[in-house]
This record gives sequence, structure tokens and C-alpha cells, in this order.
Amino acid sequence: MVTFSLQSGSNGNSVYVEAGGTRLLFDAGISGRKAEQRMATHRRDIRRVDAVILSHDHRDHTACAGIYQRKYGLPIYTSPITARAIKRHLGPVSDVRHFRAGEVLEIGEVTIHTIRTPHDAVEGVVFIVEHEGKRLGIFTDLGHPFVGLLGLLESVDGAYLETNYDPQMLEDGPYPPHLKARIRGLGGHISNVEAADLLRRCGRRRPRWIAMAHLSAENNRPELALETQKEAVGKEYPVHHASRHAVSPMLTL
Repeated sequence: MVTFSLQSGSNGNSVYVEAGGTRLLFDAGISGRKAEQRMATHRRDIRRVDAVILSHDHRDHTACAGIYQRKYGLPIYTSPITARAIKRHLGPVSDVRHFRAGEVLEIGEVTIHTIRTPHDAVEGVVFIVEHEGKRLGIFTDLGHPFVGLLGLLESVDGAYLETNYDPQMLEDGPYPPHLKARIRGLGGHISNVEAADLLRRCGRRRPRWIAMAHLSAENNRPELALETQKEAVGKEYPVHHASRHAVSPMLTL
């Protein structure tokens, strides 16, 4: 299994996963042109993708899904509730396939587990992508460290893990109080500290690597997020970064 992030953050999200000849995009929050160019850096062709799978209705994950289908012919997988919520900006599409949160999808040779989250979307999910015993977690827009999240993290071989904000930067930053409360709240995002605590609690069952994902531009810095993770799990543990501005290196399982 190979994977890379095309972009990760409130300015747009998309993750590529390939296993056993099946090629998938999770979320479609960046333009078709940008997605095509960034995939090409790893010699991948967006036109050969088998499906686009949407995690929830927020525009940084769905804004360009309709373009991906109209321009490249990619089928869209989403929950019925999410499909209704994004209908207006999705535009005219002809191939939308539905799943419900908690269901398991089979696409080509890949199994995709969908897990409901408390993030403040109409019906948000995270994913575990499985092929030949290898499991990749795509764990962002989590709401908070909900019951069961630790077990999910312990069950995967690698993971994109939300490290959205540094608590002190958020507290001292420019956001109004209601927005700070939303980010820290049960339906918001998890912090560097919360992500590090999850990794620490995994102990020997932690994934082989993580990629820090969905970092805030205003309330975090990559080097600060990295330092927080390393303090929890040691300097030798592989921690990668899914950038807000560029395609990530290719990661393998």
C-alpha cells in the first residue's frame, strides 16, 4: 500500500491511497488542476483513480468533488446526508454512490471501514483502508478524542492523525471566543497535545508511522506539532507532515 497527501488543512484536503491496483482519493477539497499536478509529482494520473470518497460535508473536503467527476469521470462515494448537504456546490453529477456511516465498502481489492466521528458535520466519518493485512488510518476532523479512537489508532499500521492546534497558540491567537470554543469543543478538532497523548497511550501498539494532518495556519506550526509528538514517543519514532501547501512524500505500508 502506498499513500500521499495532496494537501491537508482548512484550505483544502485530499489523500491518495493505492493498493493492489486500486486507486482512491479521500476527499476533494482542492481544485482538479492542483490535484492533477500534485499527483503527477508521484507519477500518478488522476484519470486512473477508481473513486473519490468523501468524509463529511465541509467545503475544505468537498468543494471540488463535482469537478473531479465532470472533468475526470471519477465516481463519488458519500453518505446520503452528506450528499444532500453538498448538493448546491457539488453541481450536476451522474455517478454518486451512497454509504452510511459505519458501513464497510469494497472497492476493487481494497476494504474501507467508515467510522462515525463527533466532528460538527452533518455526518462525519474517518476511514481505515485495508489491503492484504495492512491497515491505514485517515483520522482527521475528529471532534475530540472520542471513545474508541485509541483502539482505532492501535489497530492500524500507519495513520494520518489530526494535530490541528497548539493550545497556547489558540488561546493567545486572534480568533474570537466563540471560534476558540468551537475548535476546543466536542465537535471541533484535536490538538497537538491530545494527538501526542493518544500515541503515548498506544505504547507498543502504536502505528509504524504517523503523518501529522490538518494543521491550523493560525494556531499551530509544523515544528511545534512535531516537537510535541516527539516528546511523547521519542525522537526515533517516524512522524511525517501532511502540508497545507504541497504534496507530501510518498509513504508505504
